Order: sequence, then structure tokens, then C-alpha cells
Amino acid sequence: MGHRLSKIYTRTGDRGTTGLADGSRVDKDDARVEAMGAVDELNSAIGVLLTETLSDPIRECLLSIQHTLFDVGGELSIPGHRMVSQPKVEQLEQLLDDFNAELEPLKEFILPGGSHAGAQCHVARGICRRAERRLVTLAKLSDDVSPISRQFINRLSDLLFVLARALNRAAEQPDVLWSRD
Repeated sequence: MGHRLSKIYTRTGDRGTTGLADGSRVDKDDARVEAMGAVDELNSAIGVLLTETLSDPIRECLLSIQHTLFDVGGELSIPGHRMVSQPKVEQLEQLLDDFNAELEPLKEFILPGGSHAGAQCHVARGICRRAERRLVTLAKLSDDVSPISRQFINRLSDLLFVLARALNRAAEQPDVLWSRD
């Protein structure tokens, strides 16, 4: 692969627009750019989580997710382009089932927290929910948002919740239970 970015700044966005991968330009606060930004922020939060000490299965899971999130961003940057397929959603569902099978059933709501890694995973989950909302907003404005990518992001927030619990369990830190008082 050749040099993809030989110059980092281009000055083309100085007036409040940015270029999409298809060559079109849109405002930097366009719904598509908002969705792309939320997905990028989610990928970055997962990158921070990956700096923690993690089991190999969780590390491999998160690295795979990062690659797929990059593909989701690619889809968003090329309106109408598809890169994420249904097997990616099914893979998340299998991971959800596998990781959740090792956890005690929930009887109470839990608050974000526990171990440092668990808390970082909860932060990523919150960002994931925002990314999902941005995709839903964009889908209302444009018919070129992949429903499969939306499913992937929806399942991912569930998986991040389960992974946060698994990380707390591995660190021997209890989940923080919510109380009405």
C-alpha cells in the first residue's frame, strides 16, 4: 500500500466544510459527519479500553470490533456504499451469548463503574448509544444508511454492557447496583 496521507493538513475545511470519500463536500455539522464522528469517537474509546489489561478473548473481540467500526465509518463516508454484512451482527450476537453465559443473571439495574476497565467499557457503551442515535437521525434524512450497520451498533452497545460486567468480574470488582434511595 502506498502513502495514503502524505500531508495531514489541507486547509480545505477552513470554511466549515469537509470532504466525503466520494469527493462531495458537506458542512462539518451535517448529520452524516455527526454520525461519522460518533462512530470515530466510539472507536477511540475502545482504543482506550484496549490499553487496559484484558483477557485474550476480550482483546480479540474488541480489536475485531474496531475494524468493523472503521468499515461503518467507511460506509458513512461513501453514501450508499456497503461494507458491513449480516454475519458481523451474528458474530456480535454469538459473543453476547458466550460472554453473558459466564455472568450471574441481573436482578437489579447497575450503574457504570466497578473496575477501571469495566468503567471504561461503560463509557464506550454510552458513546455507542450516541452513535446509534446519530445513525437513526441520519437514516431519517437519507435512505442510504445501512440497516445492517445500525443493527451492528445496536448489538455492540449490548455487548459492551456485558463486557463491562465481565471485566468487573475478572477484576473481582462487583457491579455497582442501583438503589432507589
